[in-house]
Amino acid sequence: MVFSSPIFLFLFLPLVLVAYYLIRPVSALLSNLILLLFSLLFYAWGEPVFMLVMLASIVCNYAFGLWLGRAQSARARQVALTGAVVFNVAVLVVCKYANFVIDNLNGVLHSCGLHSMPWVHIPLPIGISFFTFQAMSYVIDVYRRETPVQRNPLHIALYIALFPQLIAGPIVRYHDIARQIVYRRVTLPSVAGGVQRFIIGLAKKVIIANTLAGVADQVFATPVVALAWGESWLGLLCYALQIYFDFSGYSDMAIGLGHMFGFTFLENFQYPYIASSIREFWRRWHISLSTWFRDYLYIPLGGNQRGAARTYLNLLIVFFLCGLWHGASWTFVVWGLYHGVFLVIERTRVGRVLDALWAPLRHCYVLLVVLIGWCLFRATTLSYAGAFVSVLFGGGAATHGLTQARYYMTPDVLAALGCGALGSMPVLPAAQRLLASWRRPGFANALGDAGLACLSTAYLAVLFAWCAMALASGTYNPFIYFRF
Repeated sequence: MVFSSPIFLFLFLPLVLVAYYLIRPVSALLSNLILLLFSLLFYAWGEPVFMLVMLASIVCNYAFGLWLGRAQSARARQVALTGAVVFNVAVLVVCKYANFVIDNLNGVLHSCGLHSMPWVHIPLPIGISFFTFQAMSYVIDVYRRETPVQRNPLHIALYIALFPQLIAGPIVRYHDIARQIVYRRVTLPSVAGGVQRFIIGLAKKVIIANTLAGVADQVFATPVVALAWGESWLGLLCYALQIYFDFSGYSDMAIGLGHMFGFTFLENFQYPYIASSIREFWRRWHISLSTWFRDYLYIPLGGNQRGAARTYLNLLIVFFLCGLWHGASWTFVVWGLYHGVFLVIERTRVGRVLDALWAPLRHCYVLLVVLIGWCLFRATTLSYAGAFVSVLFGGGAATHGLTQARYYMTPDVLAALGCGALGSMPVLPAAQRLLASWRRPGFANALGDAGLACLSTAYLAVLFAWCAMALASGTYNPFIYFRF
């Protein structure tokens, strides 16, 4: 079950909201239990067997937290932390990377003329990377004494299984919502703000991302020999906007759902495509993941405190693992290292030269680097990614240039491209500031606050109706997180 599906919008979400709001005034404990049960149902909807993996993660990480809380000596605490990290990494390795390792090993054995290893492929549990990293952050924070041990298993289970951020993030730290699990207030303004945020995220996903996904998927499914530079650039631009609006849209929906239940999740995207360096891009893109790697891997490795060479190595290690986190494929690994290399370059003298460039040139540099990186991220093989990049710069065999690209330029695609270009810039916050200025005392406001509220409500109602009609009509609605 995904947020952008009729069964979630018109069955699951209304049921959980009604049950939660009816129980919450009576008992906070029962309302948490209701939320946990619905979260487990949400995860088990598609493939119930995967819930066993998540339940094992909940039970074991709860136990490791208790172990850390009872351990007195530094040695005992280190043993407990090591056990927790080994367990969580083992879950990821078995469920996510075993197929990748065995397939590559069998390739080596086959090339050496040896028999392949027999292996039954393990299906990938959806969202395993997200909830495993959340569980790890809890035990690491307990080890660091940055958060107290949680002795109530219901609270740990709700933290790990909470459905708004379960399958597509953001990665929520336990210390950020620990108090909210025990005590939180659900107010009308927070619910209204949550509904608004959810609808905007849904529109990002359904109206922009899904429309552009059709073009991107068609282009990347075309053999490279049949591609010309025009349609390859169009497909790449569509994919860049698709993945941003899909991912940020899901984050918006998660944050909005959190508000509806009294939770406040941190922001996950801050207009990454306006960045003027790759460093800034990663401060704006998937913030919960980049800060997770910074706090739990980069800094423990020494960060930038042990000399330039060690800093470069640390960056490459972090982004190698960042790429691998996204998926069990060499394309993801190379994509991560690709970004790591540019982060290293920006710490050298070349980086100082880049910083001195005219701002629009720095912006173009970042967009070019990121777009080429998306080729690696989207392609299924390294050879296809390399050939696709060659086509982008005129190295393809096809000679029809822009002719084929015009085939994809339907009115809905053009509208989605235009909305995507504007939406990837901070236009909406600027409009909100303008509206706020209209409300200043002494400023003539013909509409008044009530009129502006009515316009906002009508706008959101139109967006939601548009999304609902698109989903009801069976519009293309891919779920891109199954690889993560």
